[in-house]
Amino acid sequence: MGKYVLFDLDGTVTNPETGITLSVAYALKHFGIEVADLSSLRKFIGPPLADSFMDFYGFSEEKAVEAVEKYRERFSVTGIFENEPYEGIHSLLGRLKDAGYTLAIASSKPEIYTKQIIEHFELSPYFTQVCGSELDGRRTDKAEVITYALEKLGSPAAECAVMVGDRKHDIIGAKKNRLRSVGVLYGFGAEDELINAGADYIAADVKSVGDIITDIFG
Repeated sequence: MGKYVLFDLDGTVTNPETGITLSVAYALKHFGIEVADLSSLRKFIGPPLADSFMDFYGFSEEKAVEAVEKYRERFSVTGIFENEPYEGIHSLLGRLKDAGYTLAIASSKPEIYTKQIIEHFELSPYFTQVCGSELDGRRTDKAEVITYALEKLGSPAAECAVMVGDRKHDIIGAKKNRLRSVGVLYGFGAEDELINAGADYIAADVKSVGDIITDIFG
């Protein structure tokens, strides 16, 4: 029946902190908001961007859309490559692919950027599908992205697939699609966040992700 593993991108496969936080700060500066401590913007990594501007800075929906446009001015040129794969990721993905798993990316990041990042870091050979949101704001909810990715993979049975991610949105999205989920601790979500969201498994590091997936599928 096949074995399918869906990976979040930011905070799970690559560490995008520099590019995202600098691009968020660039967008906020447009509105007269100066951010002295870029680490305070790490909370923007993972959730849909417009939602974060509304949740963390009280922006209206219209203002949040404008903020996303400003963010992309910088991110699409510079921030996209201020990023790096986590140590051991190439080995993990190669190990799983060699063991017969079908791998896919399911990211809330726009698909056009997601594909550029995967190609830039020579990760494309591992993934059968690379799926993300649309630039116009469609398919930003993680559950929708996961549904879309599963459809692109041929709609495998839920018991044949698992979602791996670092934030509650990954876990909640997996549950909505009846998938088991692995929450990772090396990204940007705290252990309490992942447990409270209902993660089925918790991986402390990249190697542990492979061990857990192997145990899940026997």
